[in-house]
Amino acid sequence: MLVHLPHVLTADELARAQAALQAADWTDGRATAGPQAASVKRNQQLPAGHPATAALQALVLGALDRHALFFSAALPKRVLPPAFNRYAGAANHYGNHVDQAVRHIASGPQAGQRVRSDLSCTLFLSDPASYDGGELVIDGDFQPPRIKLAAGDAILYPATSVHRVEPVTRGARLASFFWIESLVRCTAQRRLLFDMDTALQRLRQRDGESAEAVALTGTYHNLLRLWADT
Repeated sequence: MLVHLPHVLTADELARAQAALQAADWTDGRATAGPQAASVKRNQQLPAGHPATAALQALVLGALDRHALFFSAALPKRVLPPAFNRYAGAANHYGNHVDQAVRHIASGPQAGQRVRSDLSCTLFLSDPASYDGGELVIDGDFQPPRIKLAAGDAILYPATSVHRVEPVTRGARLASFFWIESLVRCTAQRRLLFDMDTALQRLRQRDGESAEAVALTGTYHNLLRLWADT
């Protein structure tokens, strides 16, 4: 399941993030990749200890907290602290790879914890007209097959999928990326809950808090109670 999350960042938040990243010192992205991913990873990454990293992480996490569609689709239990990358020049692509199943939090208040990566998320931070290439391509029966979103928008997708970033041939592609451990581990169950929540919201918009909406809300929460791991 792919879920497009529009307007995760406000215009002001996006401008602040872009300014901080454009002034940043970048390092080789292979330093944070596993053996398989490192063999195909050619990008740059903002170091975890960079002075701008903590503020940028807080900005992204705060934006996710208020994004109702993100909560509905991901049912987040824990979100790995966001990281930030840059594709440009010779460091311009990331070949086919699968994200690690369990991620380790190296620093910050959650240091030492491990997070199961049920979902991956890419938050686009560059105007798509400012660079050529750089599409996120996710293998499988997904539409659209090549993803290049507006700055401030994000895409949520299964961490189990093989995916890649196509070469950037002009300009620079800035993005934030992170992983989510969901309250509901099973992809099929999480999809059913998302579909039910989406239908409930439309039902409420049409009919208000009808008896049917109340009954289906109860069913939703009873299923969540049955499937959730807190």
